[in-house]
Amino acid sequence: MITTVTLNAALDKEYRLEKMQAGTVMRVTSCQATAGGKGLNVARVAAALGAQVTATGFLGGHTGAQIEEKLRQTTISPRFVQVEGESRTCINIIEDNKRSTELLEPGFTVSESDREHFLNEYAKLLQQSSVVTLNGSLPAGCPPEFYAQLIKMAKDAQVPVLLDTSGKALSLGLEALPTLVKPNQDELRGLLGGEPGLEQSIAAAKTLHARGIAYVVVSLGKDGALMVCSEGVLKGTPPDVPVVNTVGCGDSMIAAFAVAMQRRDSPREMLQYALEISSASAMHPATGGLDPAQAQALRGTAVVERIGSL
Repeated sequence: MITTVTLNAALDKEYRLEKMQAGTVMRVTSCQATAGGKGLNVARVAAALGAQVTATGFLGGHTGAQIEEKLRQTTISPRFVQVEGESRTCINIIEDNKRSTELLEPGFTVSESDREHFLNEYAKLLQQSSVVTLNGSLPAGCPPEFYAQLIKMAKDAQVPVLLDTSGKALSLGLEALPTLVKPNQDELRGLLGGEPGLEQSIAAAKTLHARGIAYVVVSLGKDGALMVCSEGVLKGTPPDVPVVNTVGCGDSMIAAFAVAMQRRDSPREMLQYALEISSASAMHPATGGLDPAQAQALRGTAVVERIGSL
């Protein structure tokens, strides 16, 4: 079972309209609501790939109930801790020219008792999990070292743990040495300093790997990704596909890595699979969406080469 952790889940609403005009009344041409948050994007893609998935985190109020109901309409098993307050709603306004404007609510504040309740639930889930992913921002009330605590618990339970977050939660999480981490180049520079560039990203990824992180994946956007691991430095190039929506492609990569890790793929196979699944996700109109048939059609199309040693 893959367990995805989304501590700051949201009801994502996508509004489409012809053009944003500030200070006026605008009519939306279409509206779609989904259970959102990076971890739930991961859960959806992993489930579409055939994995058994449990989603956990915090939910609250009427909006939280809507999120859970949407998950129950899928194969994902929700195991969330209920808290006081209302889960956030995040609005993405997309114009006909593809320009996107996002409005992100802050959400609720979790209490110490909420955190303790979650840690108890998380410990139970670890006993049934083959892989855990920790995704996205922390809600108010969660200390920045909370992910580090979850990583330590997973490692103590001998469960591989993947971390995909940013800011202080990322820097403190790295100190707990997750199994896999996926920063982009800007995040790497923010963590370790240095100048922009491929060689500098490789050097920074090697530094994190030397500390004890088994797989350091650096997103290169449309150019693919790097992986520093026991096999050395791998560079993956994605297939050329018609891009419809790139939002959530990073979450799709994490889902693919989790599935590949669960089936004990080699590092090369993991990176190739992650790039193919991310590309298939980019072909889907929904954020964190995936057509399994498109994913299958892309199998074997990403190119992975070894470009350096440790």
